Amino acid sequence: MPIFEYVCSECNHRFELLIQGTAEAACPQCKATKLEKQFSAFGVGATASWASSGTSGSCGSCGDPRGPGACSMN
Repeated sequence: MPIFEYVCSECNHRFELLIQGTAEAACPQCKATKLEKQFSAFGVGATASWASSGTSGSCGSCGDPRGPGACSMN
């Protein structure tokens, strides 16, 4: 069962979803099914050149996209 990352086209919510069989993905916030599938560093492997942004989080390990200090690991 693959894990996919999506952005909802209706409410712009970003989320991950575990897809089972032929189930259709839906946004957990607004239940819309118009979604944009995103590239996932986990799904393609961290060796992809675009998977590494060259920056990391404030502690230097998580790379939280919200910026330095946003990580819950601190």
